[in-house]
Amino acid sequence: MENRAFIADPTGMDPGMHTHPTAPPNFPVNVVGYEGTMINSGHNIPPPPFAPLPVEPNSQAQEWRNPALSEEEGKEALREYVSGHCCYSQQPVMELQFSDIKQLNTYRYHLETFTEERSTAWESEPFNGMPENIIGPPPLPWSIAVDIPVMFQPDQKRIPVPNTSNVKPCHNCLGMCRRPCTKCNAMGRAECLFCHGDGQQFDEACRHCNGQGQTRCETCNGNGQCPCKECNAKGQLKYFIMLTVTWKNITLDFVEDKHSGLSPELLKDANGQEIFHDEQPMVQPLSRFPSELICKKSQAALSDHLTRIQTARIVRQKHTVDLIPLTKFIYELEGKTYEFYVYGNKRKVFAPDYPATCKCCVIL
Repeated sequence: MENRAFIADPTGMDPGMHTHPTAPPNFPVNVVGYEGTMINSGHNIPPPPFAPLPVEPNSQAQEWRNPALSEEEGKEALREYVSGHCCYSQQPVMELQFSDIKQLNTYRYHLETFTEERSTAWESEPFNGMPENIIGPPPLPWSIAVDIPVMFQPDQKRIPVPNTSNVKPCHNCLGMCRRPCTKCNAMGRAECLFCHGDGQQFDEACRHCNGQGQTRCETCNGNGQCPCKECNAKGQLKYFIMLTVTWKNITLDFVEDKHSGLSPELLKDANGQEIFHDEQPMVQPLSRFPSELICKKSQAALSDHLTRIQTARIVRQKHTVDLIPLTKFIYELEGKTYEFYVYGNKRKVFAPDYPATCKCCVIL
């Protein structure tokens, strides 16, 4: 079958009538469903409208209560924290007296939106003499079946679009398979590397170029021409549309700030207990969660993700809520008041004003 795609030739001539080498197609050319596709430049194609899938109502958060830490548990956590600092003294741990213990457990909301984006670009490759068997018009960009990779993991695939190939003479060598050598300006001879074109070396004729100042060009072997790299010396290029499918994972983390005095940034990576998990093609904002602030943040986060994917489609979403244990200990020592925090399931400690640190730590 004749190698001719369903593409409007920009010259207005039948491809079979060309008798002289031509420049590459004047992009963009008219391919139904691929309007706006440029050469070597990605053109995002919005997904077609689709009927929303049924969404199950999000489940109620699990009941999970973290008992308040006792004085002994607080001391033990602080003791381990101090032992990890070579310049800290254990004396305050043994002498401190607790004046108050506040349980300030908080929530961490996490949202992931896994998206798929499709873009197209005209590309070319050396024509190997095997024309594509064109059967009908090319499939539309979003109708091409592509296997989805691991969910919520960024990935990318490139697929040549069927029935879009178009063979033309190479624009770089004008179909001649060879190009003038740029090293010697197609002269076949180049400046001598030893005498730098002077013809003289050590006050006598250069023995490498016989005093001529030039030697045979090693790049083209003295021919003045080199094989065309664009078409791999084939003389023809096959143009086709390349479909690039990109999967991205958009994430958001939010920690409810209960004004405990501990920065929420420290709690973003803390170990907690997952009390809510919902994963669907599209999730709904939280509505029955105990924290009103988390519900509002869930709604705002989902709206924000929708505004960021104008040319992509949502493959799947999931959101979770973790309960982060947080206890604030206030203690007295030598007439002064100090405090420290124990947070996360691993009971990490934050004690910025621990009273017994040596001066070298302050200097550092």
